[in-house]
Amino acid sequence: MKNINILAIESSCDETSASIISNGKILNNIVATQSVHEKYGGVVPELASRAHQQHLIPVIHEAISTAGIAREDLSAVAFTRGPGLMGSLMVGVSFAKSFAYSLGIPLIDVNHMQAHILAHFIDEPKPSFPFICLTVSGGHTQLVLVKDYLEMEVIGETLDDAVGEAFDKTAKLLGLPYPGGPLVDKYAKEGNPQAYEFPLSEMPGLNYSFSGIKTAVLYFLRDRLKEDADFITRNMADICASVQFTLIKMLMQKLKRAAREHKVKEIAIAGGVSANSGLRAELNNLAGELGWKVYVPKFEYCTDNAAMIAMAAHYRYLKGEFCGLDVSPIAKMKL
Repeated sequence: MKNINILAIESSCDETSASIISNGKILNNIVATQSVHEKYGGVVPELASRAHQQHLIPVIHEAISTAGIAREDLSAVAFTRGPGLMGSLMVGVSFAKSFAYSLGIPLIDVNHMQAHILAHFIDEPKPSFPFICLTVSGGHTQLVLVKDYLEMEVIGETLDDAVGEAFDKTAKLLGLPYPGGPLVDKYAKEGNPQAYEFPLSEMPGLNYSFSGIKTAVLYFLRDRLKEDADFITRNMADICASVQFTLIKMLMQKLKRAAREHKVKEIAIAGGVSANSGLRAELNNLAGELGWKVYVPKFEYCTDNAAMIAMAAHYRYLKGEFCGLDVSPIAKMKL
């Protein structure tokens, strides 16, 4: 029986990545991170597109060569169709189409958010269906009821800003370099989460809102700096701990409600913010309290990577879900 070997490409934002999956097993996960954005305090779309053009071929070459296969052994080429930055997506989509066409093999388009969830099936332990996945990143915050590998329903989401954006905005207000979210987490470990109180946004149903806390932090720092110019420097750990505590509390409130309403005890988290140590710790605390089985991907599969795209592509391949050469990226692709 011929092996199902799929090359997967991820280029939705500022990571250029390629991975090879063979019969459902990830063989590698090559990632080139773009450092060009650091001095701007955030991702610059045009620079991201150019960096993808520079990194893509070397990354793909490394993925194929280290997997120990030849190009002729590939069964399909998969790529991130969306959501993401349009220019970045176009680089990956264009290469995938031309490469698949040259080899005469099918194309598989993958939803980036679906792939984040399916990253849980790369390694053991794997969640059982149905499970609820809290998907948290710089651009998305969603509660997803996962009924099968390719059957998912968004049951709650942010109505404005993503939680990752709230972390990064807080970091920027504190004068921390980009990417700031991991630094907030680092300082939070040394601070008092009860030092300062920030408001919790209340939204209908299972939806979220994080724009309010960004504004609250802005005004809080403005008022404190008027009284003490060194306030941030002297209280960095407590500020980070208090903001992180508030954001995690908001996430967990709706997650607990979703699990109760849908009678689910299999709980997963995915996306870049799932690497946050405070979020992981609180999830484990709730697992003990509520009898949940909790699943968290390895750190390398939390942030944007091609291994998760490859895993999603594997299940789409098994169902024969391919796309044509007329496919185009969708920047605001829905789950």
